[in-house]
Amino acid sequence: MEREGYRENQAIAIWRYARISPLKARQVLRLIHGKDVETALYTLKALHKKAARMAEKLLFSALANAENKGLRVEKLYVKKAVADRGPMYKRWIPRAYGRATPIRRRTSHLTIILEEKND
Repeated sequence: MEREGYRENQAIAIWRYARISPLKARQVLRLIHGKDVETALYTLKALHKKAARMAEKLLFSALANAENKGLRVEKLYVKKAVADRGPMYKRWIPRAYGRATPIRRRTSHLTIILEEKND
């Protein structure tokens, strides 16, 4: 089974509707893009951000998917780590003189794709 942009030597993990803005998530995901899995995990452990905890969980999920597919974990690297924009939760907060101000809670779709290195 080969979908567009997805091959048999890859493992994918997707977190949809994550309650974090894509801008904040991209800051963290940019740091692990292209690194091997072990280095990426050390990088995420050192960061003190909510997005780092979310990316760490997602990376562990992608690792579990890779093991399930029979890929060699020691040869994996982060091929793609992206945060796409999800739907916004829109609320209203009351203000002075009967006015209202909108509140927009942004969500993200986080994706991590791991791939085996070719020697």
